[in-house]
Amino acid sequence: MTSRTLTLRALDGIPRVKPGDDLATLLLNAAGDDLHDGDVFVVAQKVFSKAQNRYAVLHTVTPSAEAEALAAETEKDPRVVELILSESSEVLRKRPGVIIVVHRLGMVMANAGIDASNVEPAEDGSERVLLLPRNPDGDCAHLRGEILARRGVSVAVIMNDSVGRAWRSGTVGIAIGAAGFPSLLDLRGQQDMFGRPLQSSIVGLADELAAAASMLQGQAAEGAPAVLVRGFDYAGPHIPASGLIRDIAEDLFR
Repeated sequence: MTSRTLTLRALDGIPRVKPGDDLATLLLNAAGDDLHDGDVFVVAQKVFSKAQNRYAVLHTVTPSAEAEALAAETEKDPRVVELILSESSEVLRKRPGVIIVVHRLGMVMANAGIDASNVEPAEDGSERVLLLPRNPDGDCAHLRGEILARRGVSVAVIMNDSVGRAWRSGTVGIAIGAAGFPSLLDLRGQQDMFGRPLQSSIVGLADELAAAASMLQGQAAEGAPAVLVRGFDYAGPHIPASGLIRDIAEDLFR
């Protein structure tokens, strides 16, 4: 067997991101001169959302009657529920504390990905939450293009977020945006060690790297929003993270 090595390095020195910040500049400054073709940047969703000013100030949100009723069922803030509904195309499940929805981007997730953790109050002290970016795949493509233009290095970019799973406890990192990378790798037809053709092996490469990077990024006050991955061979057609979303006809959990 060929020995293979994969390295993941949390990038130090990235300041708290503010609306309007240039993510390419922040990442390149943190990476320094140590950047190679084929490297992968895994960047937390909150960094993109903050740079895009995807904040919602709660005292400006007026809940609808539907949001008020759903908030009473789930024991949640009606203003947050209104935002969840506005970011979603369908409510799938609900119980006290959580609402499972189909996000407008197609992903099934809790509370439409709306989060208050590691979200600072507004300048006047008002409470606010953070929404997902409007176009995660496009944001990754733009960031990848900026890095190529400024540094002349071809990298892949993954935007990751933490989600729960229907059939297992605990959250894991997944890719909600990707560019320059085969988010899915179809191995069907290749042979296993005994010459049998693989029948159903399709690997979610972007999710695997997103989960690995999230171990360095952390979930609390670690302050490590970006990870540089090196040594991962991702030759293959570029498939965005939207390609990871299972077609509803094949979704056995809805």
